[in-house]
Amino acid sequence: MRKLSAVVITHNEARNIKRCIASLQDVADEIVVVDSFSTDATPSICKGLNVQFHQREWKGYSKQKNYGNGLASNDWILSIDADEALSEELKSAILAEKSTGKGCNYSFNRLTNYCGKWIHHSGWYPDSKLRMFNRTKDDWQGEVHETLTVNPHSVKKLKGDLLHYSYHSVSDHVKRTDVYSTLGAKELFEKGKNASMLKLLFNPWLKFNKMYFIKLGFLDGMAGFTIALITAYGTFLKYIKLYYLTKNV
Repeated sequence: MRKLSAVVITHNEARNIKRCIASLQDVADEIVVVDSFSTDATPSICKGLNVQFHQREWKGYSKQKNYGNGLASNDWILSIDADEALSEELKSAILAEKSTGKGCNYSFNRLTNYCGKWIHHSGWYPDSKLRMFNRTKDDWQGEVHETLTVNPHSVKKLKGDLLHYSYHSVSDHVKRTDVYSTLGAKELFEKGKNASMLKLLFNPWLKFNKMYFIKLGFLDGMAGFTIALITAYGTFLKYIKLYYLTKNV
């Protein structure tokens, strides 16, 4: 792997995009940004940096990322979200892989910052993500939690963290939970799933206990409690929305 293209999708990411692009400039041979017509300063920030900037109507996470992959000049792709950045250790690991001239699929851990605090438990870390791959062999699938269709035996884990500046406030978390629960409900509905009273009552409770106790969320302090509680709420929203989707068929 001699040449590497970084692909970023954006929508109203003025808060994050400059940090993201800055972290890529030392490792990527080109940076492709696919923006879904942001109404904030995202376009002007990107155009002021050394990136290929494209705009396209939002088609969903996988379709948007695959479109960006198709615009890249190189087959090797580093896929990163606008609210993410490469740690120095991860940069060094990527550069070392580029220098070998070889290539496989690569994963690395993602470390999330929640309202100013790095989360090391709660089931959020280590959060292994497969983000470097050959576009001629793999593409993105799925709309809520998009994944790459790769052979797990072909994946090499790199040292270093993908830094995820995820939620800047509790309100931000709640708003995004509402959005993702809608997408999750639609995905379950399309798979023919239904929402029983047992799932409505039991699954949110199970989610909270798993994150806060089993995954040691309590070690993350108030942030861990907040994450577990809002995630449980999101689980409830997903199933209650699924209930009304199936009821209105």
